Amino acid sequence: MPIVALTIAGSDPSGGAGIQADLKTFCAFDVYGAAVVTSLTAQNTTGVRGRVDVAPAFVVAQLDAVLDDLDVAAAKTGLLPTRDIVEAVAERLRSSPLPYVVVDPVLAATAGDALSEPHVVDAIRDRLLPVATLVTPNLDEAAALTGRPVRDLAGMRDAARALDALGARAALVKGGHLAGTAHDVLATADGIEELAAPRVATGPTHGTGCTLSAAIAALLARGVPLRDAAARAKAYVTRALAAAAPIGRGALPLAHGVLPDDAETAPPPSPRRRPPAR
Repeated sequence: MPIVALTIAGSDPSGGAGIQADLKTFCAFDVYGAAVVTSLTAQNTTGVRGRVDVAPAFVVAQLDAVLDDLDVAAAKTGLLPTRDIVEAVAERLRSSPLPYVVVDPVLAATAGDALSEPHVVDAIRDRLLPVATLVTPNLDEAAALTGRPVRDLAGMRDAARALDALGARAALVKGGHLAGTAHDVLATADGIEELAAPRVATGPTHGTGCTLSAAIAALLARGVPLRDAAARAKAYVTRALAAAAPIGRGALPLAHGVLPDDAETAPPPSPRRRPPAR
């Protein structure tokens, strides 16, 4: 039986980020992808031109349609552009818990264009983190969620601990915007560790955060332990960056079709698993 993962995110019509990137990533890991659209954006590799948000009730209607029919092994959230949408999604995930939920707290596009309302960060922190298996903020998102500056590895470690304290079962603070080796900091119940990879010289890129969180969700759906899922997803993103070819006139989209390391060897999930006890 196919393994199912779900993305709850915004649409990028240029295909490099959002649900388009998520579905490509799920496919790369041989996972069937379902998608709930939260926002329609007018964007391309050069920036965001506009956004039309889906009504919260219709976001929930999409969620109901998927969850009433498909055995979803893992879900990830991306762009949840309004407080009402965050709260609606969080309530639905709380009332019908999924085995794994990866929260990518998208607040702005890579180019800096705002994609969410100002109070979204409060709703993510207060309502969504408590249902998260893992939260995957970049430096700016980690700073917004924790209320503290995150500018170096020490700050990343502090932020990862703080995110755990806010309710997430684990946190992966991404250091891709720091100079030098690409370090991420992973905080779990077992402690804190750094995940490092060589930096790929590409210039500005598009959709790396979406791709990383989708890859982690796909691997969790396949039954891979969280720490291994984070490390293997990071390696996949590194390969996808190295293989990326110029598309468009702006930031570089990833080559989502690169082969994951050994995704096909991971065991399938047991049906209808419940999330581990907090």
